[in-house]
Amino acid sequence: MKATKIVASKLALALGMAGMLLSACQQQAPTTATGAVASSKAASTSGQQFDIYEGIEFDMPRVKETSFPDISVNISDFGAVGDGLTKNTQAFAQAIDAVAAKGGGTVVIPRGMWLTGPIVLKSNINLHAEAGALVLFSKDFDDYPLVNVSFEGLNTVRCQSPISGVNLQNIAITGSGTFDGNGEAWRPVKKGKMTEGQWNALVKSGGVLSDDKKMWFPTQKVKTGYTSTTNFNVPDFSDTKQFESIKDFLRPVLLSLVGCKTVLLDGPTFQNSPAWNLHPNMCEDIILRNLNVRNPWFSQNGDGLDLESCKNALVYNNTFDVGDDAICFKSGKDKDGRDRGMPTENVIVKNNVVYHGHGGFVVGSEMSGGVKNVHVSNCTFMGTDIGLRFKSTRGRGGLVENIYISNIDMINIPTEAISFNLFYGGNSPEMDMAQKGEGGAKAAPSVPVTEETPSFKNIYMKNIRVSGANQALALQGLPEMNLKNVYLEDAILKAKKGITAVDSDGIELKNVQVITETGPAITIFNTRNMKVSGLTYNETSEPVIKVMGPLTQNVKLDAKDFKDMSKQVSKGKDLDSKALSMQ
Repeated sequence: MKATKIVASKLALALGMAGMLLSACQQQAPTTATGAVASSKAASTSGQQFDIYEGIEFDMPRVKETSFPDISVNISDFGAVGDGLTKNTQAFAQAIDAVAAKGGGTVVIPRGMWLTGPIVLKSNINLHAEAGALVLFSKDFDDYPLVNVSFEGLNTVRCQSPISGVNLQNIAITGSGTFDGNGEAWRPVKKGKMTEGQWNALVKSGGVLSDDKKMWFPTQKVKTGYTSTTNFNVPDFSDTKQFESIKDFLRPVLLSLVGCKTVLLDGPTFQNSPAWNLHPNMCEDIILRNLNVRNPWFSQNGDGLDLESCKNALVYNNTFDVGDDAICFKSGKDKDGRDRGMPTENVIVKNNVVYHGHGGFVVGSEMSGGVKNVHVSNCTFMGTDIGLRFKSTRGRGGLVENIYISNIDMINIPTEAISFNLFYGGNSPEMDMAQKGEGGAKAAPSVPVTEETPSFKNIYMKNIRVSGANQALALQGLPEMNLKNVYLEDAILKAKKGITAVDSDGIELKNVQVITETGPAITIFNTRNMKVSGLTYNETSEPVIKVMGPLTQNVKLDAKDFKDMSKQVSKGKDLDSKALSMQ
């Protein structure tokens, strides 16, 4: 009996080890002699160790995956020199052309420092940067001609992107190499975002200062463009000569893909972009995974990913550490976005880590074409200015709906852990917080509802954990178009201040723990149809809940959540006598 058990145990162990080896072999992508991914199927599935489609709350189409012929060339074969000094623009173009002429395949970038001007992708090309490969884009502005683009949601003119592709099919950028946009050659810098030593060194390096000496510009053209533009970074110009006069100011995104289908970004580091880092626009069937997306924390408009008007996308297993919003969904701005009429839809975001950023996961503010059917789960935000960020303003229009968020961990959030702001004015989160001050809720005047009125509704959040923030949750709708149907369930929110709900309709909080340092756990103002149950909180001298506003209606609280409702629930003098009920 004992011997039989020993034999069985050894057999089970052997089978287990064999299974592990088989699994490891299946997960490893086959490679060519040059190290490039040999099989397109392997390129599109390597690293996927879980079912990305598991637990999705809506009908999510399977994203089409890239597939490339078994053809490979090395940029060195076309005269490229990896010394960081020789400009290799022509070698990159010739290598891409050679593979495209054969019907597609892989262009290999070996280890080395490869200085280059813009790289223009073509259909059926896998640009594969091997370990140790550093693609360093030129600081020479003359290498980047002016082109028609969409930036910050508006149709405009900017410099050509370091990496670009328009109306392509079946393209990929893979490998573990690095693409560096040399963004410091383009970006202005605010003095307040640097130490004194850093600022002095930057000023000594050249460039020009703003009239108040609080901002540094790389060139006079950058300063002229900045001071002559009223619409953030998009000039109010119509003449080509006007754009040429401030060309240095028109800094591009690092990677621009427009109208492309079946796209894979898998493995590389994308960093130091002149403006946004990754900008897929009007693309379909796109996979972004295993990426390291980096920008200096002080970088102006240094977004990580801006997924704009894209359909059927997967974003997973990535790391972001950037100067603006990290994972951001957009769909055009104001009339340009409404005329385009293409929402960002059917997107899965899983297993991402965000360090610095103005927001961890963000929708807006350029969302005029709408955003819908989005799943976000198993993400960690460490030190992002805001964790989950939804923003828009009057004039945008557009509908954001059916957003499902779960299993999110946040720590050290300087402003709101979760923020809905439909009065967004373009400021950084810190500036917004400073301008809010410590005043109480105030009624905003209502305006007529038109096609320019943004609408956010049907947003579901559960299993959210916050360990340190300035405010736990801010729900701010418009008086004429309330923020509608927002659900938060099973959450632990530790912050200096609690939850505010203003101009909202259909809010439900279930099994939420709010741990605050000051003020009430929940403040409700001009909000309708709100239900709170299973609320837990720490005892303070403040009331647990404040309910205010003449427009507040049908607020339901669970009596079991309170020891003494007369002291723990505060009613505003302007509150209708029937607005609040205890169940």
